[in-house]
Amino acid sequence: MSQPSANQPVLVAVGSPSHVEQLVRTAGDLARLEDGVVRIVSIAVKPHSSPFSLYTDETIIEEYPGNSREILERAIEVAPEDVTVESEVIVARSVVDGIMTAVTDSQARALVVGWRERQGRTNAVLGTTVDQLIERVPCDLYVERIGHEANGVDSILLPVAGGPHVGPAARVATAIAASNDATVSVLSIAPPDGNSEAAHGYVTDAEIALETAADPTVRIDARIERGANVADAIVENVPEHDILVFGATRQSALHRRFVGSIPRAVVRRTDQTVILARAGDVVGEPVLRQLRQFLTPS
Repeated sequence: MSQPSANQPVLVAVGSPSHVEQLVRTAGDLARLEDGVVRIVSIAVKPHSSPFSLYTDETIIEEYPGNSREILERAIEVAPEDVTVESEVIVARSVVDGIMTAVTDSQARALVVGWRERQGRTNAVLGTTVDQLIERVPCDLYVERIGHEANGVDSILLPVAGGPHVGPAARVATAIAASNDATVSVLSIAPPDGNSEAAHGYVTDAEIALETAADPTVRIDARIERGANVADAIVENVPEHDILVFGATRQSALHRRFVGSIPRAVVRRTDQTVILARAGDVVGEPVLRQLRQFLTPS
């Protein structure tokens, strides 16, 4: 994937004023890493069946914006002072359509969105809107769990098991670490009695991705541990860190041994901030199906 240019913004889509500060902070860290711009968008939905479908988009933005104006005002208020911030209300038939329009029109380098855990069983992995974005958004995507914010950041845990998403996962880990003078701790789990060559390769790839993520001053701590249960091994390490960054993992030996258990088991056993990273150049591959295998019970 080619390097984005400085005028390609980091887009953050926010649907509630209570989510603004958390998501804008992450988007600001990503933008700062490459001297970029944060573009905040709020979607005003105009369904076909709604009476609002009779109004022009301009009228809706001016007279019936819902909470979009409040969201954007709050976003501007909490945005980092050293990052250029833009904002926009977009009228669309659905939230997904509006976000896709914003990504396409701005040629965004990345998109940051929130995800809130739900109770009970559902066919949606992270929520209907986020699921669709995972499948369709043609730029790097960062999905951050809402409501679990780090109170200061000293260390970021980056578990790795290969795949195309290590790059964006390393990028957001580096961005947050650079803004907080924090350490990125790379972790790979090897079988208890097996060959650890693959785990060493995963760590090496992650270290290279971190070192090329535009801030060479970030401290990196890398290690390999052995464990029969990958989720348990990660959970044991989580309390030592403030943020957990997962790259969405494709098929691998680790995947085949632990389908349906790792991210879901880890996330539900920690209160730390969690960010899931998905690379933009995998759009069109069966990413969501693989995530569903990861995040739903076996």
